Amino acid sequence: MNQFRLPYHLTVAEDVFENIPEVMADVMPKLGRQKTVIVTEGNLRELFSGIIDEICSDFPDSEVFLIKDGSYDGAVALAKYITMNGFGTVIGFGGGTVLDMAKFAAYVSKTTLISLVTTLSNDSLASPVAVLGTEGKARKTFKCSIPDAILVDVNVIKSAPERQILAGIGDTVSKYTALYDWKLAGEKAGEEINDFAYMISEMAFDAIRISRKEELKSTEFITRLTQALVMGGLAMEIAGTSRPSSGSEHLFCHGLEENYSEQVNVAHGIAVAMGSYGAAVFQGRDTALLTRMIRDYGIPVKPSMQKVTEEIFVGAWQKAAASRPDRYSVLNETDLSTERLSKLYEDMENIF
Repeated sequence: MNQFRLPYHLTVAEDVFENIPEVMADVMPKLGRQKTVIVTEGNLRELFSGIIDEICSDFPDSEVFLIKDGSYDGAVALAKYITMNGFGTVIGFGGGTVLDMAKFAAYVSKTTLISLVTTLSNDSLASPVAVLGTEGKARKTFKCSIPDAILVDVNVIKSAPERQILAGIGDTVSKYTALYDWKLAGEKAGEEINDFAYMISEMAFDAIRISRKEELKSTEFITRLTQALVMGGLAMEIAGTSRPSSGSEHLFCHGLEENYSEQVNVAHGIAVAMGSYGAAVFQGRDTALLTRMIRDYGIPVKPSMQKVTEEIFVGAWQKAAASRPDRYSVLNETDLSTERLSKLYEDMENIF
C-alpha cells in the first residue's frame, strides 16, 4: 500500500497572507520563530511588495529568494541553499512554477513547506509532483511532497486575471477523461486502481460541475475551486501516481508543449481542457456534459483562439502517446489518422 501524507492546514480567506503565524498557531506554534526563506519571482515581489513585506515582518528571521526560472538545476540549487543556510521553513509565494520549485526544494532539503497561492490555474498547489525544466524547452515531472500547509488569499485571487481561474477550472474538468483512462489502464494493462483516490478525484470534478460564469470571482466559488484543486492533489498523493488527474488529455498537452512550444503557448489548464474534449470523443462517451461545462464557464478551448492550427492540433495528438510511452490510455487503441483528427479540429472550431 502506498504511504501518503496530508497537509496540516488549508485556509481560504480574505487577507490571510497578512497574519500567517496567527492563522496556523494551532498546528505550527513555533512557525514564526524558525529561520525562513520566502521563494517567489521578481515580478511577484514587485507586484505584491506590501504583502511580502508583511510576511517578512511576521517571520523576523527570514529572507526572500527570487527564482530565475523553473528548471531542475534551479530547484536543486535552491535546495542546496536551504540546506547550507539552515532554513527550517520554506514559503512558496506564487503560482505553478514557484510552487513546484518550492515543493521540490523543500522535499530534497526535508524542510517544512507552506504554499501561499496567488493563482488557481492548476492543481500544483497541492500535488505531490513538481514539473521542472530539464534541457532546452523539455520538462519532466519529479516526485516530491505535498505542502504542509496551503493558504489562499481570496483578495489576491480576485485581483488575478480571469483567464487564470478558467485554467484552474479546465484542469479540474480534465479529470472527467483522466479517470476513464485510469480505469481503462486497470482493465487493459493491469494497473492498480485506488478506489479512494478515484472517488476524491471524482468529487473534485463534481465540485465545479455546476456553476455560473458570473460567480467566478465570488468568495464562494474561489473556495470551491481551491477545494477541487486540492482534492486533485490529494488524490494523486493517496494513489502514489498522477493517474487520478492525468490521462490522454494531459498527453495531448505534453504533445503541444514538447513539440510546438515555439509556435504556441497554451496555459496548462486550457490545453488539458482542450484535450479532454478530444479524449472524450476517442473514449466513445457523450460529450454533451463537457461541452456544456466548457461553454458555461467560457473556457477558451477553440483551437484557433489559442493559435493552435489544424497542423499543430493533429501533430500534438499523433505525438501525444510518445510523451509517456509507459502510460496506457485510450490513445493506445484509437485511430489517430490525420483525416479523423482534422475532422475533430473542424468540429471543435464549430462547437466552441
